[in-house]
Amino acid sequence: MEKRSAAPIGVFDSGLGGLTVVRAIAEALPGEELVYLGDTARVPYGTRSAHTVIRYARGCGTLLAKHGIKMLVVACNTVSAVALDHLRVELDMPVLGVIEPGARAAVRASKSGRIGVIATAGTVGSGAYPRAVASFETRAEVKQLPAPLLVPLAEEGWLDGEVPTLVVRRYLEDLMRGDLQIDALVLGCTHYPLLSGVIREEAARVAGREIAVVDSGVAAAGELDETLRARGLLREGASGGLKLMVTDRPGRFAEVAARFLGRDLDGLEVEQVDL
Repeated sequence: MEKRSAAPIGVFDSGLGGLTVVRAIAEALPGEELVYLGDTARVPYGTRSAHTVIRYARGCGTLLAKHGIKMLVVACNTVSAVALDHLRVELDMPVLGVIEPGARAAVRASKSGRIGVIATAGTVGSGAYPRAVASFETRAEVKQLPAPLLVPLAEEGWLDGEVPTLVVRRYLEDLMRGDLQIDALVLGCTHYPLLSGVIREEAARVAGREIAVVDSGVAAAGELDETLRARGLLREGASGGLKLMVTDRPGRFAEVAARFLGRDLDGLEVEQVDL
């Protein structure tokens, strides 16, 4: 089991956003080796059919499995919504998504059972978060809103100031309009944690009270820790590393990756791979 515990954890997303999940995992489990794949040649996944997303996810999972991973983390809300069971069967290893951990954390954080979700249009349209929340708390109510402009803001590094504040405020005013007074807000896209400071401030301003903001990536990292410990797969007594792979434009990826990881790449190379 010691040899197996030393194996890396695979993480994939359609692009950059999953690096916020890598960041959360690295902070929670600093001893783990991580291998990240961004399918930048085919981003975004949210506009694709379920059949296509499953096919893409299988390709990503298979490539990461060739690196001898002990567990796979799907840092993509779209794939988490439609493909986890397929990946578990094909790869025969533990596979963790970001939707169920985020939904579970929101149920725990909400005192009223009224939960808001901001995400991409594809994730909102899938209904995955309301279903996941209902599986943990049948009396909970969920209100969702697509917030697509937050993705380019995160990728361009517009993380504070007037523009992101006004965009976030507009979305949250729309989300909080009406009778459902939420007290917990799920960041249902892996780009959104970069804007969590603005989101937290504007949520409190619009609601007139503190709103619990739930980062699905942080929640997933916590559940990853629990799963590794339960299966005897935790890598301890070592300093973990990170391998980065993309399917297109490694140079552009490297330019932006540091912002999502919250640290410099320190000479870490981004490898281009084919699926």
